[in-house]
Amino acid sequence: MNVLTIILAALLQTLPAGQAYLKQLQPRDSVLIADQLEYGFQLDSVAEGTRIALPDFSRASNDTLTLVRGWQIDTTARLRVRQPGVKGRARLYNLRGSIVLAPFEEGTYRLPDFAVLRDADTLLFEGMELEVKTMPVDTAAFQIHDIKGQMRYPLTIKELLPWIAGLLLLAAGVVLAVRLRRRRASGADGATRDPAYIVALRELDKWRGDRFWAPERQKAFYSGITDTLKTYIEDRFGVDAPEMTTAELFDALRQADDLPADLREELRDLFERADFVKFAKHVASDEDNARALPTAVRFVTSTYQTVLEEEPKSEDVL
Repeated sequence: MNVLTIILAALLQTLPAGQAYLKQLQPRDSVLIADQLEYGFQLDSVAEGTRIALPDFSRASNDTLTLVRGWQIDTTARLRVRQPGVKGRARLYNLRGSIVLAPFEEGTYRLPDFAVLRDADTLLFEGMELEVKTMPVDTAAFQIHDIKGQMRYPLTIKELLPWIAGLLLLAAGVVLAVRLRRRRASGADGATRDPAYIVALRELDKWRGDRFWAPERQKAFYSGITDTLKTYIEDRFGVDAPEMTTAELFDALRQADDLPADLREELRDLFERADFVKFAKHVASDEDNARALPTAVRFVTSTYQTVLEEEPKSEDVL
Protein backbone atom coordinates (compact mmCIF):
# COMPACT_ATOMS: atom_id res chain seq x y z
CA MET A 1 0.00 0.00 0.00
CA ASN A 2 1.49 3.35 -0.97
CA VAL A 3 2.07 6.22 1.47
CA LEU A 4 -0.90 8.31 0.34
CA THR A 5 -3.29 5.39 0.79
CA ILE A 6 -1.89 4.65 4.27
CA ILE A 7 -2.40 8.27 5.42
CA LEU A 8 -5.94 8.41 4.07
CA ALA A 9 -6.82 5.06 5.60
CA ALA A 10 -5.68 6.26 8.98
CA LEU A 11 -7.93 9.34 8.87
CA LEU A 12 -11.04 7.63 7.51
CA GLN A 13 -13.31 4.99 8.93
CA THR A 14 -12.31 1.38 8.17
CA LEU A 15 -15.21 -0.92 7.32
CA PRO A 16 -15.05 -4.69 6.87
CA ALA A 17 -16.09 -5.44 3.29
CA GLY A 18 -15.94 -9.23 3.21
CA GLN A 19 -13.49 -11.64 1.72
CA ALA A 20 -11.47 -11.21 -1.42
CA TYR A 21 -11.88 -13.70 -4.25
CA LEU A 22 -9.28 -15.96 -5.87
CA LYS A 23 -9.75 -17.39 -9.35
CA GLN A 24 -7.51 -19.60 -11.49
CA LEU A 25 -6.89 -18.39 -15.02
CA GLN A 26 -6.14 -21.99 -16.05
CA PRO A 27 -9.01 -23.87 -14.38
CA ARG A 28 -7.98 -27.24 -12.86
CA ASP A 29 -8.54 -29.19 -9.67
CA SER A 30 -5.40 -27.85 -7.99
CA VAL A 31 -2.95 -24.96 -8.23
CA LEU A 32 0.45 -25.86 -9.68
CA ILE A 33 3.69 -23.95 -9.74
CA ALA A 34 3.64 -21.04 -12.25
CA ASP A 35 -0.16 -21.11 -12.56
CA GLN A 36 -1.64 -17.62 -12.83
CA LEU A 37 -4.42 -16.56 -10.45
CA GLU A 38 -6.69 -13.55 -10.35
CA TYR A 39 -6.90 -12.07 -6.85
CA GLY A 40 -9.24 -9.17 -6.11
CA PHE A 41 -12.53 -7.79 -4.80
CA GLN A 42 -16.12 -7.15 -5.86
CA LEU A 43 -18.07 -3.92 -5.20
CA ASP A 44 -21.77 -3.69 -5.98
CA SER A 45 -23.96 -0.62 -6.54
CA VAL A 46 -21.15 1.93 -6.80
CA ALA A 47 -22.53 5.35 -7.66
CA GLU A 48 -21.27 7.15 -10.75
CA GLY A 49 -18.43 9.53 -9.91
CA THR A 50 -17.20 7.55 -6.86
CA ARG A 51 -13.44 7.83 -6.30
CA ILE A 52 -11.54 4.65 -5.56
CA ALA A 53 -7.91 4.26 -4.40
CA LEU A 54 -6.17 0.87 -4.51
CA PRO A 55 -3.17 -0.52 -2.58
CA ASP A 56 0.22 -0.99 -4.23
CA PHE A 57 1.34 -4.65 -4.32
CA SER A 58 4.39 -4.18 -6.53
CA ARG A 59 6.77 -4.15 -3.52
CA ALA A 60 5.28 -7.39 -2.20
CA SER A 61 6.27 -9.23 -5.40
CA ASN A 62 9.23 -11.62 -4.96
CA ASP A 63 10.73 -14.78 -6.43
CA THR A 64 8.19 -17.10 -4.83
CA LEU A 65 5.02 -15.05 -5.45
CA THR A 66 5.24 -12.75 -8.46
CA LEU A 67 2.91 -9.94 -9.47
CA VAL A 68 2.17 -10.64 -13.16
CA ARG A 69 -0.36 -7.85 -13.71
CA GLY A 70 -1.28 -4.82 -11.65
CA TRP A 71 -4.76 -3.60 -10.76
CA GLN A 72 -7.47 -3.74 -13.37
CA ILE A 73 -11.02 -2.46 -12.80
CA ASP A 74 -13.85 -4.08 -14.79
CA THR A 75 -17.54 -3.18 -14.88
CA THR A 76 -19.62 -6.34 -14.44
CA ALA A 77 -23.07 -4.66 -14.50
CA ARG A 78 -24.69 -1.27 -15.09
CA LEU A 79 -27.83 -0.30 -13.15
CA ARG A 80 -30.27 2.62 -13.27
CA VAL A 81 -32.29 2.99 -10.06
CA ARG A 82 -34.53 5.61 -8.52
CA GLN A 83 -33.30 7.24 -5.30
CA PRO A 84 -35.41 9.25 -2.84
CA GLY A 85 -35.06 13.01 -3.33
CA VAL A 86 -33.11 12.62 -6.56
CA LYS A 87 -34.63 13.61 -9.88
CA GLY A 88 -34.40 10.92 -12.52
CA ARG A 89 -32.56 7.64 -12.14
CA ALA A 90 -29.09 7.29 -10.68
CA ARG A 91 -26.45 5.24 -12.42
CA LEU A 92 -24.89 2.47 -10.35
CA TYR A 93 -22.15 0.03 -11.30
CA ASN A 94 -20.99 -3.35 -10.12
CA LEU A 95 -17.19 -3.30 -10.18
CA ARG A 96 -14.52 -5.94 -9.94
CA GLY A 97 -10.89 -5.09 -9.29
CA SER A 98 -8.11 -7.65 -9.54
CA ILE A 99 -4.42 -8.34 -9.87
CA VAL A 100 -2.76 -11.45 -11.34
CA LEU A 101 -0.32 -13.49 -9.24
CA ALA A 102 1.88 -16.48 -10.07
CA PRO A 103 3.49 -18.71 -7.39
CA PHE A 104 6.87 -20.29 -8.18
CA GLU A 105 7.39 -22.43 -5.09
CA GLU A 106 5.38 -25.25 -3.55
CA GLY A 107 3.66 -24.55 -0.25
CA THR A 108 0.83 -22.64 1.45
CA TYR A 109 0.65 -18.87 0.93
CA ARG A 110 -1.28 -16.41 3.09
CA LEU A 111 -2.38 -13.72 0.65
CA PRO A 112 -2.45 -10.28 2.28
CA ASP A 113 -5.54 -8.36 3.26
CA PHE A 114 -6.05 -5.19 1.29
CA ALA A 115 -7.95 -1.97 1.84
CA VAL A 116 -9.81 -0.12 -0.89
CA LEU A 117 -10.51 3.59 -0.36
CA ARG A 118 -14.00 4.53 -1.55
CA ASP A 119 -14.67 8.25 -1.12
CA ALA A 120 -14.94 8.67 2.70
CA ASP A 121 -14.71 4.99 3.60
CA THR A 122 -11.88 2.46 3.69
CA LEU A 123 -13.14 -0.99 2.80
CA LEU A 124 -11.09 -3.87 4.18
CA PHE A 125 -11.09 -7.18 2.28
CA GLU A 126 -9.85 -10.24 4.10
CA GLY A 127 -7.04 -12.16 2.40
CA MET A 128 -7.13 -15.82 1.46
CA GLU A 129 -4.88 -18.84 1.70
CA LEU A 130 -3.35 -20.34 -1.42
CA GLU A 131 -2.02 -23.89 -1.54
CA VAL A 132 0.42 -24.56 -4.37
CA LYS A 133 1.34 -28.11 -5.41
CA THR A 134 3.88 -29.59 -7.75
CA MET A 135 3.74 -32.61 -10.01
CA PRO A 136 4.84 -35.72 -8.08
CA VAL A 137 7.86 -37.48 -9.59
CA ASP A 138 8.88 -41.04 -8.77
CA THR A 139 12.65 -40.62 -8.64
CA ALA A 140 13.20 -44.39 -8.40
CA ALA A 141 11.40 -45.25 -11.66
CA PHE A 142 11.98 -41.95 -13.47
CA GLN A 143 13.63 -42.21 -16.90
CA ILE A 144 14.37 -39.51 -19.46
CA HIS A 145 12.95 -40.27 -22.90
CA ASP A 146 13.37 -38.60 -26.27
CA ILE A 147 10.63 -36.28 -27.46
CA LYS A 148 8.22 -38.25 -29.62
CA GLY A 149 6.92 -36.96 -32.89
CA GLN A 150 3.29 -36.31 -33.61
CA MET A 151 1.24 -39.50 -33.72
CA ARG A 152 -0.35 -40.18 -37.09
CA TYR A 153 -3.44 -42.32 -37.47
CA PRO A 154 -4.30 -44.15 -40.73
CA LEU A 155 -7.10 -42.66 -42.78
CA THR A 156 -10.34 -44.59 -42.91
CA ILE A 157 -12.82 -44.95 -45.77
CA LYS A 158 -15.37 -43.02 -43.74
CA GLU A 159 -13.00 -40.04 -43.55
CA LEU A 160 -12.11 -40.23 -47.26
CA LEU A 161 -15.67 -40.56 -48.58
CA PRO A 162 -16.57 -36.82 -48.23
CA TRP A 163 -13.38 -35.84 -50.09
CA ILE A 164 -13.97 -38.41 -52.84
CA ALA A 165 -17.58 -37.29 -53.24
CA GLY A 166 -16.49 -33.66 -53.39
CA LEU A 167 -13.89 -34.38 -56.09
CA LEU A 168 -16.44 -36.35 -58.15
CA LEU A 169 -18.96 -33.52 -57.90
CA LEU A 170 -16.30 -31.01 -58.90
CA ALA A 171 -15.26 -33.11 -61.90
CA ALA A 172 -18.88 -33.54 -62.95
CA GLY A 173 -19.45 -29.80 -62.68
CA VAL A 174 -16.39 -29.06 -64.82
CA VAL A 175 -17.47 -31.56 -67.51
CA LEU A 176 -21.00 -30.19 -67.53
CA ALA A 177 -19.76 -26.60 -67.81
CA VAL A 178 -17.46 -27.50 -70.73
CA ARG A 179 -20.26 -29.29 -72.58
CA LEU A 180 -22.69 -26.44 -72.07
CA ARG A 181 -20.11 -23.95 -73.28
CA ARG A 182 -19.39 -25.99 -76.39
CA ARG A 183 -23.08 -26.44 -77.09
CA ARG A 184 -23.75 -22.73 -76.75
CA ALA A 185 -20.76 -21.91 -78.93
CA SER A 186 -21.85 -24.33 -81.63
CA GLY A 187 -25.43 -23.08 -81.42
CA ALA A 188 -24.29 -19.47 -81.68
CA ASP A 189 -22.07 -20.26 -84.65
CA GLY A 190 -24.84 -22.11 -86.43
CA ALA A 191 -27.29 -19.26 -85.86
CA THR A 192 -25.09 -16.36 -86.90
CA ARG A 193 -22.50 -17.72 -89.36
CA ASP A 194 -23.40 -17.34 -93.03
CA PRO A 195 -22.25 -19.81 -95.70
CA ALA A 196 -18.78 -19.20 -97.08
CA TYR A 197 -20.01 -18.15 -100.52
CA ILE A 198 -22.39 -15.55 -99.02
CA VAL A 199 -19.53 -14.09 -96.99
CA ALA A 200 -17.27 -14.05 -100.06
CA LEU A 201 -19.82 -12.35 -102.31
CA ARG A 202 -20.57 -9.77 -99.62
CA GLU A 203 -16.86 -8.94 -99.28
CA LEU A 204 -16.33 -8.81 -103.06
CA ASP A 205 -19.24 -6.41 -103.42
CA LYS A 206 -17.26 -3.86 -101.39
CA TRP A 207 -14.77 -3.52 -104.30
CA ARG A 208 -17.39 -2.81 -106.93
CA GLY A 209 -16.86 0.41 -108.96
CA ASP A 210 -14.02 2.08 -110.83
CA ARG A 211 -13.05 4.29 -107.88
CA PHE A 212 -10.56 1.55 -106.86
CA TRP A 213 -8.85 1.52 -110.28
CA ALA A 214 -6.68 4.56 -109.59
CA PRO A 215 -2.98 3.60 -109.54
CA GLU A 216 -2.56 4.50 -105.86
CA ARG A 217 -5.56 2.30 -104.89
CA GLN A 218 -4.94 -0.73 -107.09
CA LYS A 219 -2.84 -2.53 -104.47
CA ALA A 220 -5.70 -2.41 -101.93
CA PHE A 221 -8.17 -3.36 -104.71
CA TYR A 222 -6.35 -6.54 -105.75
CA SER A 223 -5.38 -7.45 -102.16
CA GLY A 224 -9.01 -7.24 -101.06
CA ILE A 225 -10.22 -9.45 -103.90
CA THR A 226 -7.51 -12.13 -103.61
CA ASP A 227 -7.67 -12.28 -99.78
CA THR A 228 -11.45 -12.83 -99.96
CA LEU A 229 -10.96 -15.58 -102.57
CA LYS A 230 -8.29 -17.32 -100.46
CA THR A 231 -10.62 -17.42 -97.46
CA TYR A 232 -13.39 -18.87 -99.62
CA ILE A 233 -11.03 -21.45 -101.21
CA GLU A 234 -9.91 -22.58 -97.75
CA ASP A 235 -13.51 -23.27 -96.73
CA ARG A 236 -14.68 -24.71 -100.10
CA PHE A 237 -11.70 -26.88 -101.07
CA GLY A 238 -10.00 -27.47 -97.69
CA VAL A 239 -6.77 -25.83 -98.87
CA ASP A 240 -4.72 -23.63 -96.55
CA ALA A 241 -4.86 -20.85 -99.13
CA PRO A 242 -4.15 -17.82 -96.88
CA GLU A 243 -0.69 -19.25 -96.04
CA MET A 244 0.25 -20.22 -99.63
CA THR A 245 1.91 -18.40 -102.47
CA THR A 246 0.17 -18.22 -105.82
CA ALA A 247 2.23 -21.10 -107.23
CA GLU A 248 1.57 -23.32 -104.20
CA LEU A 249 -2.14 -22.50 -104.25
CA PHE A 250 -2.70 -23.53 -107.87
CA ASP A 251 -0.57 -26.64 -107.48
CA ALA A 252 -2.99 -27.65 -104.72
CA LEU A 253 -6.06 -26.72 -106.77
CA ARG A 254 -4.98 -29.15 -109.53
CA GLN A 255 -6.16 -31.91 -107.17
CA ALA A 256 -9.71 -30.48 -107.13
CA ASP A 257 -11.62 -32.63 -109.65
CA ASP A 258 -14.74 -30.46 -109.45
CA LEU A 259 -12.89 -27.30 -110.52
CA PRO A 260 -12.95 -26.82 -114.33
CA ALA A 261 -9.55 -26.22 -115.89
CA ASP A 262 -10.64 -23.05 -117.75
CA LEU A 263 -12.02 -21.52 -114.55
CA ARG A 264 -8.80 -22.40 -112.70
CA GLU A 265 -6.63 -20.80 -115.38
CA GLU A 266 -8.80 -17.67 -115.41
CA LEU A 267 -8.40 -17.42 -111.64
CA ARG A 268 -4.62 -17.98 -111.92
CA ASP A 269 -4.39 -15.03 -114.36
CA LEU A 270 -6.19 -12.84 -111.78
CA PHE A 271 -3.85 -13.89 -108.94
CA GLU A 272 -0.68 -13.41 -111.03
CA ARG A 273 -1.82 -9.93 -112.10
CA ALA A 274 -2.55 -9.13 -108.44
CA ASP A 275 0.99 -10.25 -107.50
CA PHE A 276 2.47 -7.87 -110.09
CA VAL A 277 0.39 -4.99 -108.73
CA LYS A 278 1.15 -5.76 -105.06
CA PHE A 279 4.83 -6.65 -105.29
CA ALA A 280 6.20 -5.29 -108.58
CA LYS A 281 4.46 -1.88 -108.56
CA HIS A 282 2.68 -2.80 -111.81
CA VAL A 283 -0.22 -0.54 -112.86
CA ALA A 284 -3.03 -2.61 -114.36
CA SER A 285 -5.08 -1.31 -117.27
CA ASP A 286 -8.72 -0.37 -116.95
CA GLU A 287 -9.58 -3.43 -119.02
CA ASP A 288 -7.79 -5.72 -116.57
CA ASN A 289 -9.39 -3.94 -113.62
CA ALA A 290 -12.83 -4.33 -115.17
CA ARG A 291 -12.31 -8.12 -115.52
CA ALA A 292 -10.94 -8.66 -111.98
CA LEU A 293 -14.15 -8.49 -109.94
CA PRO A 294 -16.40 -10.40 -112.42
CA THR A 295 -13.77 -13.17 -112.56
CA ALA A 296 -13.79 -13.49 -108.77
CA VAL A 297 -17.60 -13.48 -108.55
CA ARG A 298 -17.88 -16.07 -111.35
CA PHE A 299 -15.42 -18.36 -109.59
CA VAL A 300 -17.41 -18.22 -106.31
CA THR A 301 -20.83 -18.73 -107.88
CA SER A 302 -19.63 -21.52 -110.18
CA THR A 303 -17.92 -23.56 -107.48
CA TYR A 304 -20.81 -23.08 -105.08
CA GLN A 305 -23.32 -24.22 -107.68
CA THR A 306 -21.30 -27.43 -108.02
CA VAL A 307 -21.90 -28.08 -104.31
CA LEU A 308 -25.64 -27.48 -104.72
CA GLU A 309 -25.76 -30.00 -107.55
CA GLU A 310 -23.94 -32.63 -105.50
CA GLU A 311 -26.11 -32.32 -102.37
CA PRO A 312 -29.32 -33.87 -103.88
CA LYS A 313 -27.28 -36.83 -105.14
CA SER A 314 -25.97 -37.53 -101.64
CA GLU A 315 -29.53 -37.34 -100.27
CA ASP A 316 -30.78 -39.83 -102.91
CA VAL A 317 -28.12 -42.32 -101.87
CA LEU A 318 -29.32 -42.09 -98.32
